[in-house]
Amino acid sequence: MAWFSYKNPEFHSEGAHIDGLNVGFSSEEDQHVVLRHIHTLCESIGIKHRDLALANQIHSNNVLVVERGGVYPNVDAFVSKTPGVALGIQVADCGALLLGDFENKVIAAVHAGWRGTVGEIVPHTISKMQELGADKQNITAFISPCLGAHNFEVGEEVASKFPGHLVNDDEYEKPHVNMVGLLKEQLLDAGVLSANIEADGRCTIDEESLFYSYRREKEKSGRMLAIIKLNKL
Repeated sequence: MAWFSYKNPEFHSEGAHIDGLNVGFSSEEDQHVVLRHIHTLCESIGIKHRDLALANQIHSNNVLVVERGGVYPNVDAFVSKTPGVALGIQVADCGALLLGDFENKVIAAVHAGWRGTVGEIVPHTISKMQELGADKQNITAFISPCLGAHNFEVGEEVASKFPGHLVNDDEYEKPHVNMVGLLKEQLLDAGVLSANIEADGRCTIDEESLFYSYRREKEKSGRMLAIIKLNKL
């Protein structure tokens, strides 16, 4: 099963400084409020909060195999084949990539910002899934709402890290990069079938009522959560 939480601005929590269902430990919200929101989210989708694995994300290409819930430092992707464990990735403009080979019962969740993406966190994650028995042609991939290319303005140094055909420096004063396009290409290069790749396509900046966006809201931005879980049969 997989879920993606929305900003949900109609959700009001006592003592919260950021509107909506903010589940980001890296946001400027009281950590007790964030923990309460995570419990609320887990209850609403029928998982136990103690079974949820969360990462102290650092924009790396570090991938970790996990067998139980908890908060793990210095990691940006999880892989698991343990039924009942839910893998969670927090985002606000970065992409959350959820991967699953449900025939061989291997799942993954990836924090795909531009640093991790150009650092090839995607092929690293798929390789780790294969070590646990996944077949790349069975893997289904979902890319969450994230920063769209039309809003993804970067400097020349960052643009140079992207393939040229995914950089638009003609229509804008500064280069714009297509991170979703790069994620799709990396998935295909790793052997994931095109028919098994789904991208939400919505831009977090454009949809203020639905999504948090760090670029739009800066320090006032909350975080959303993408979750994937192998159900116990």
